Amino acid sequence: MPEKLSAAERAKALAGLSGWSELSGRDAIAKSFKFKTFSEAFGFMARVALAAEKMDHHPEWSNVYNKVDVVLSTHSAGGLTELDVRLAQKMDLIAKL
Repeated sequence: MPEKLSAAERAKALAGLSGWSELSGRDAIAKSFKFKTFSEAFGFMARVALAAEKMDHHPEWSNVYNKVDVVLSTHSAGGLTELDVRLAQKMDLIAKL
């Protein structure tokens, strides 16, 4: 089972993630992705879904038109883990495609 990140590990991880921030009231990180169209947003979600499935780690997210709001936290660990950091990095890469 993945372990929650320490405060120092969390700070280091967030420093390396562009646009991600700690979510108030939860041990989680969040980011909003904005695309030109609904189709681009949906394509992003489809590509992330495939990567998340391979990792067996799934985001909390919602989509309205061209915007995708994401929250990452490892429920089995009760908070932020390295899995969340890795998925955030993959999402950032996919968003650039």
